[in-house]
Amino acid sequence: MELRGACRALLFPIQVLFYVLRSAVRWLVPSRRKQLSDEVVLITGGGRGIGRHLAKEFAKQGARKVILWGRTEKCLKETSAEIALSGTECHYFLCDVANREEVYKQAKVVREKVGDVTILVNNAAVVHGKSLMDSDDDALLKSQHINTMGQFWTTKAFLPRMLELQRGHVVCINSILSQSPIPGAIDYCTSKASSLAFMESLTLGLLDCPGVGCTTVLPFHTNTEMFQGMRVRFPQLFPPLRPEVVAQKTVDAVRADVAFLYLPWTMHALVVLKSFMPQVALEEIHKFTGSYTCMNTFKGRT
Repeated sequence: MELRGACRALLFPIQVLFYVLRSAVRWLVPSRRKQLSDEVVLITGGGRGIGRHLAKEFAKQGARKVILWGRTEKCLKETSAEIALSGTECHYFLCDVANREEVYKQAKVVREKVGDVTILVNNAAVVHGKSLMDSDDDALLKSQHINTMGQFWTTKAFLPRMLELQRGHVVCINSILSQSPIPGAIDYCTSKASSLAFMESLTLGLLDCPGVGCTTVLPFHTNTEMFQGMRVRFPQLFPPLRPEVVAQKTVDAVRADVAFLYLPWTMHALVVLKSFMPQVALEEIHKFTGSYTCMNTFKGRT
């Protein structure tokens, strides 16, 4: 037994190096993508913003059915009609993911009316764009319930059936702000950091579950109405992402079984810098890029 343990210890660094090299090769050489023709995709916050583009992209890539969840029927109805016109079966349901009972109830309705969900996309989110002392308590709770706890309820509702089928995928549209917070969005940054921890834990927990995977997307500032008014000091150097690009990259990551996706890829450098740079140096970077004041002109969704 001791000899076996010693052999495993010796082989461990070689295994790690092998997986690092394999990941590098996969990044350079496009790997085989799985088909979506048998997939039933449910997207929370699917009526507008990134969610709307995700619905269109999943339909474009051949998903069998698309289901939209959200709180605003007008947006859901418009997006659903647009997807249906493209030839993909699309359904929408009013559902506030912050409400646990409502999530479980609507999940049952979805199973009965549409079928088993095989790809769950947790996209719904809110941001209030205020400092801690200027934030309303109820608004702070709302962002935590929607951005973080909503993932608990939706995943608990749909993951068990995925495990039974040995087929499924849980997707989280997170944010780079989960790893590099900024002032003026303390509720959003905190909720996204919690969301990232949730997905990291879930991803590891599903390692021994065949056929079920996870993808966490961490995009830079995306040009949607949710962050309307946010300003970056050097937009030429740090241009906001287009939501359709985020959607396309996300669907591609799901098809390639990529666990964590940073958008753009240069955001990897930010994570590496944070791991060894002193706080004063990081503060200077924030000052230089203007992230300290980027929420001063924030307006939010109209």
